[in-house]
Amino acid sequence: MTEELRTAVRELMPRAREDLSALVAMKSVADARQYPPEECAAAAHWVLEAFRAQGFADIEAIETSDGSAAVVGRRPGPGGAPTVLLYCHYDVQPPGNEELWGSPPFTLTERDGRWYGRGASDCKGNVVMHLTALRALAAAGVDPSVHLTLVAEGSEEMGTGGLEDLVRERPELFAADMILIADTGNTEVGEPTITTSLRGIANVVVHVSTLEGEIHSGVFGGPAPDAITALVHILSTLHDSAGNTTVEGLTNDQEWAGVSYDGDQFRSDAGVLEGVQLTGSGSVAEQVWARPALTILGIDCPPVVGSAAAITPRASARLNLRVPPGTDPAQAQKLLTDHLRAAAPWGVHIEVVPESTGSPFSSSTEGAGFAQLKSALTDAYGREVGFAGQGGSIPLCSALAEQFPDAEIALIGVEEPQCRIHAPDESVDPSEIENLAFAEALFLSRYGR
Repeated sequence: MTEELRTAVRELMPRAREDLSALVAMKSVADARQYPPEECAAAAHWVLEAFRAQGFADIEAIETSDGSAAVVGRRPGPGGAPTVLLYCHYDVQPPGNEELWGSPPFTLTERDGRWYGRGASDCKGNVVMHLTALRALAAAGVDPSVHLTLVAEGSEEMGTGGLEDLVRERPELFAADMILIADTGNTEVGEPTITTSLRGIANVVVHVSTLEGEIHSGVFGGPAPDAITALVHILSTLHDSAGNTTVEGLTNDQEWAGVSYDGDQFRSDAGVLEGVQLTGSGSVAEQVWARPALTILGIDCPPVVGSAAAITPRASARLNLRVPPGTDPAQAQKLLTDHLRAAAPWGVHIEVVPESTGSPFSSSTEGAGFAQLKSALTDAYGREVGFAGQGGSIPLCSALAEQFPDAEIALIGVEEPQCRIHAPDESVDPSEIENLAFAEALFLSRYGR
């Protein structure tokens, strides 16, 4: 059966490319300010019909509290069988400056053996991976001995919490013994990896005001307080000279016990320029998977082009704080808010506006489902499976863990570091779709038997 499934997946890869091309062409950014909602609706319909064709007769698009549609479907298995939930999301990040792309972001394009396009890996590549696994089972004449639930989210990238609310409102839709979250990736191409921890998130926007309005920098410069200078002073207190995050009261010395992350590999993955040092203390793995990290996402102030010889009265910044398992994101957000206020110089007026938070997540690896998944991944890749962390956040994991404490939750996916998710020239290595679809097909054929 193993070789039959491997052959079936390999023969399905041209169809996988066609499917991914169709999905990437849909500009499913879940923000009506940037793209028409019809783009997300079209993607949701595509996903619904594609999985309906794979036996999910009981499938629907459910509107959630944030206005997005979650595609939820069921495919029954034999009586008494366990339930496996397959998760993915069909919404994508906006492409940003399209001039930075080597090819049109919404046209799947092959270069150097990789497939480029927005969502090619995050997360439409995982949608196609699930489909390919199910089609391979059908082609090989293998009926998975499990009940299947599909959940395809429509607003994961916006972080507006619609699906998490649906989990709390209608938990019966999500009940499962094993939950496969396909929205992470291997540590590198060909290295099978299960993600076991996620950092949480706590964003804020800080506003600084100093003057009633702009004033001439020659006439008033010196004693007149400049809002940009005050903001830069505040932001400079968030890291020490080595680059460690230094939010007052936030622990920053955690250790990581899983697989390592080579520093040179990280430099390559992140595109660090020659001669530029990595920041922070401790290992790379500790910093990206086990410790907090503060990033300045954006600053509102006059642009360089068109700026006048004037003292700026107001400036703002949006800050992104990632926190590891064991840290309460709401408490971390409060610590950040208190830190910003305490760092404000010269009595400037400061307002800190909290945004939504997402909880960190850590999974146990001791259950029968994890053992079966490790075995399937090892057979598919021909290599031992590693456990890694993920610096990003998937709030759904914590919502599912709260509702279903006995469920096993494993994070896998096609999003290895070369994919450049959220950046220009996002791509996927098709071998990752192929190998992971094969592994998932093996898992579904074995689990519960």
